[in-house]
Amino acid sequence: MIPFRNSLPYDIQMNEVYASACPFCKMSHVRLPLKPAEIKDLRGGFMKRAVVFPCCRTRLQLIDADDDYLLADRALRPD
Repeated sequence: MIPFRNSLPYDIQMNEVYASACPFCKMSHVRLPLKPAEIKDLRGGFMKRAVVFPCCRTRLQLIDADDDYLLADRALRPD
């Protein structure tokens, strides 16, 4: 189970990965530099991936994923 405070909701649209909002600058509908195949590799924690948000250039380490959320190595939301 993914801890809610470390999670980031995402969608896949037209073979691109979008976050509903940037957890750092609050910009909405941010396209992430990830491919859907990389999300499959993240599942189960087999691969880790650093992602830089294009809106504010903040780096985030992704360590796991499920069908709806990406799991980061740090808290992205208040408790």
